[in-house]
Amino acid sequence: MKKARVIAFYLPQYFPIPENDEWHGKGFTEWTNVTKAKPLFKGHYQPILPSELGFYDLRVPESRKAQADLAKEYGVEAFCYWHYWFGEGKRILERPFNEVLESGEPDFPFCLAWANASWTGIWYGMQDNMLLEQKYLGESDDEKHFYSVLEAFKDKRYLRVNNKPLFFIYDPTAHPYMQEFMDLWQKLAIMEGFDGIFFVGATRNDESLNGFDGTAHIDPFESPKQSKINKIISLIKQRLFGCPRRIIEYDDVIEFLQKKELKEREFPVITPNWDNTARSGKRGSVIVNSDPAKFDLMVRNTLEKIKDRPASEKIIFVEAWNEWAEGNYLEPDIKHGRGFLEVIKRNIFTVTEL
Repeated sequence: MKKARVIAFYLPQYFPIPENDEWHGKGFTEWTNVTKAKPLFKGHYQPILPSELGFYDLRVPESRKAQADLAKEYGVEAFCYWHYWFGEGKRILERPFNEVLESGEPDFPFCLAWANASWTGIWYGMQDNMLLEQKYLGESDDEKHFYSVLEAFKDKRYLRVNNKPLFFIYDPTAHPYMQEFMDLWQKLAIMEGFDGIFFVGATRNDESLNGFDGTAHIDPFESPKQSKINKIISLIKQRLFGCPRRIIEYDDVIEFLQKKELKEREFPVITPNWDNTARSGKRGSVIVNSDPAKFDLMVRNTLEKIKDRPASEKIIFVEAWNEWAEGNYLEPDIKHGRGFLEVIKRNIFTVTEL
């Protein structure tokens, strides 16, 4: 038995779509930003590039299988695919997951995370213009949303906790009627033969979320707080020298998480690395001096905190499997190879499974 259920967030933006062609130029994918990234300060490691999986296209079944095979080998239990529903049936980037669902391959567990946020240009170094607005349109639209993912919930590969499909919500506080939404989905899930939905909500400032089965703190930059003087220095460096908006030591993130007490229903989030300047330029944020050895310490500290929980709820989220333009990923890279994956395998599997 594994020591924890490791669930890695999975970004599907590795194939061209008409919307990105229009906004960013024909053929744009996440790799476009990754490959053009440049160092912004002394010692800044960019570009961050993949190794053995290459610059894959997620329309290719062999690429999806290679990812799943690697994840399974190294102890990741499931991918948590980012899922988009903007209201009125508007979806985006759904093709890879739909093909996984329809084909039955790869035979690897999954769940969904609703990225309920508007898309604006600011994340791509553009003006803060609206690209896709997240809308909340009431019960009828929420019901359509539920039935759009029901086939996934019923798939034998879908990750469940106590016969409840796990459904992650990126920004619960942005939803104007979150409790009513969850109540409806709970009712519909029970009608479809489940014991409900296992809702997990993301937090950023340790806010309380009512009605959720669990929470997960997903922003590492809301962990080690910068002093006022350091914020001023960062702002000056950003404006004068083009340095990123926030630069934090990985050691500080580890120290904060080690001291932080998990709430009763809080699931820990581990982050092997972070650098989203490929996407956001000097508006980005960087965690410096991360490596597999330090990640090992983070993983061991995290396992210690959840060791007494029921097996089904020993859940650890990893941010992320393949967020290359945000510099957070488990996939092999040209600097560390499979180093971050080796950490997961070494700590998650029991001795008899190795």
